[in-house]
Amino acid sequence: MKHKLIAASFVILASASVALADDATQCEAYYSNDEYLLALEPCTAAAELGNAEAQTYLGWMYEFGLGVKQDYALAMSWYRSAAQQGQVEAQYNLGQMYRQGLGVAQNYAAAVRWYRAAAELGLAGAQNDLGWMYEFGLGVAQDYAEAVSWYRAAAEQGLADAQYNLGWMYQQGRGVNQTVFIGDDLVLILRRY
Repeated sequence: MKHKLIAASFVILASASVALADDATQCEAYYSNDEYLLALEPCTAAAELGNAEAQTYLGWMYEFGLGVKQDYALAMSWYRSAAQQGQVEAQYNLGQMYRQGLGVAQNYAAAVRWYRAAAELGLAGAQNDLGWMYEFGLGVAQDYAEAVSWYRAAAEQGLADAQYNLGWMYQQGRGVNQTVFIGDDLVLILRRY
């Protein structure tokens, strides 16, 4: 009797794992093809079972009203679930929502916390935005050297906005020894793109 119960539990778990994989695959496929109405059901099923990528897709759908009524509070909820599992885009999007006050009271310190989580995982957009927060002292003490460090990290990944921001910091002598030649050349190079 005990073995039958264990075997039945294993079959149920295996079925749930297959369903999660199928839902997550369908969710990604439909979302990637801009078929948001078709993505809603499998994304929701996978997200409710804890799939961080599906939770992030739902966050985007609710944030931007893609196939659903725009709902910032639901977007925040799905992003938070995914971010707490280490999903880097969800961490970055939470930072954006906190910085802009979408679905939550504007909170620069919370934005910095989530930008940092994504930046430390190497997401260039989060690195650039974290640099911006340091440059202007939003949610953190203003620190030009720290801003330059984050701009540089994002710029080295090829993010044009970060390359421009880094050039600007050099040109203005903020957080670096002012090297007008390097700053001007970098800004001129970036304007070509």
